[in-house]
Amino acid sequence: MSISGKVYLIGAGPGDPELLTIKAARLLGSVDVVLHDDLVPPAVLALIHPRACVINVGKRCGRKSITQAGLHQLMIDCARRSLSVARLKSGDPMVFGRAAEEIEALRAAGLECEVVPGITAAFAAAAAMACSLTDRRSASSILLSSGHHAHGPKFTDDSPTRVVYMPGRDFAALAKEWRDAGLPETYPCAVISRAAQPGQHIQRLRLAELAAAHPGEAPVLVIGGWVLSDSATLHQDQESAHNPQVGALAQ
Repeated sequence: MSISGKVYLIGAGPGDPELLTIKAARLLGSVDVVLHDDLVPPAVLALIHPRACVINVGKRCGRKSITQAGLHQLMIDCARRSLSVARLKSGDPMVFGRAAEEIEALRAAGLECEVVPGITAAFAAAAAMACSLTDRRSASSILLSSGHHAHGPKFTDDSPTRVVYMPGRDFAALAKEWRDAGLPETYPCAVISRAAQPGQHIQRLRLAELAAAHPGEAPVLVIGGWVLSDSATLHQDQESAHNPQVGALAQ
């Protein structure tokens, strides 16, 4: 087994085990305890050492298997028993993953922790669509936000590519927010479900259609921006429509 008494905050990426970092895969095969999010798929969990203790500590759709405070205490208790612990998070630990709270709790307990980055959902979704989020012809920045909890300032500029994590199951409020920000009904949007996983699905639409869009199977991401109107992206859509093999790869 690996170094004992230490906690690793590991990014599981979007769900494809081949997109894990080499370090993440190595650690999953050596730690004593794995505390994983509900959205981490079986294909990634299969890489965990068979003798490790594996606990689902996920929070989905308002259901919690454990409180955040309880999770902190569980990590602390395991590490104090000289066990190596992997806190396995979907995507990247430092993007909407409550990593700051967990690091703070571990440091307050005098325990060592290390962050192992993962591919965040925004980049997996962009790769799935073969769409650059910062195409210099359309966007010079990316705005990452969450569909609930803390709300940041309103941005009226339409040039950033907007990426909304955890948008919920009803996009009406998001569509209204973007309209109130001055975005036109023709503003390009995409709803990506299960990016880089089996069952991946991509819906391309305009702001006028966003409120009625079906969210698909979790995890779901909403992207908005003029980069989605890029000619290369449109060409891919047209090619997919005429070539079933390309279409199967794109969906």
